[in-house]
Amino acid sequence: MKLNTLFKAMFVTGALVGATACSQMQTAANDAKEEKVQQVTAQVSSLYEVHHEDGRMYFFYDKDSYKHFLQHGETPYAYKRIASGPKGETLVFGLTGKDKKKRSDIPSVDMYDGKLQPEMFYGEARVEGRIYVFSTLEDMNDVRAVGEAPYRFTQIGAGPAGETVVYVLNKSNKKKRPDALIAAFKKAYGQM
Repeated sequence: MKLNTLFKAMFVTGALVGATACSQMQTAANDAKEEKVQQVTAQVSSLYEVHHEDGRMYFFYDKDSYKHFLQHGETPYAYKRIASGPKGETLVFGLTGKDKKKRSDIPSVDMYDGKLQPEMFYGEARVEGRIYVFSTLEDMNDVRAVGEAPYRFTQIGAGPAGETVVYVLNKSNKKKRPDALIAAFKKAYGQM
């Protein structure tokens, strides 16, 4: 009898230890996943958009992929959504080599879909020979939806190839010259 009772006590203790360890592993896994999401949110702070003459809209969260597209007119890896743009355009999300097999957790897609709201943001949209520069994702989404920037500060010929640069403002900053945004743009193109 004593051996049977001892066996039962050991079994119950083992089960409790196992359950506790499993619970701790699950908590650690959840913490790691949350930390990864926070790291991605902190790292991803840019969105680059190009309205191309082929009728497609290209999006990049990676500056190197964006620069490659501007130089070569193509992106090596892409995720596409046919006829999903505001006016039925095909959306092409440029991917990095490490993201080429993904179909979810793509920062540019998540920003476009409203699933990712970076705290610090820098955005560019190239439309009809102009470069629109944004300090908030909300402003970028509004201009894409409406087609115009109601509040802006424009510099003719200030782009890297002489393009007109439009710094998009909003109601909260419309009366101030966007010096920080101008500096960010110039720094991005080595003009400082």
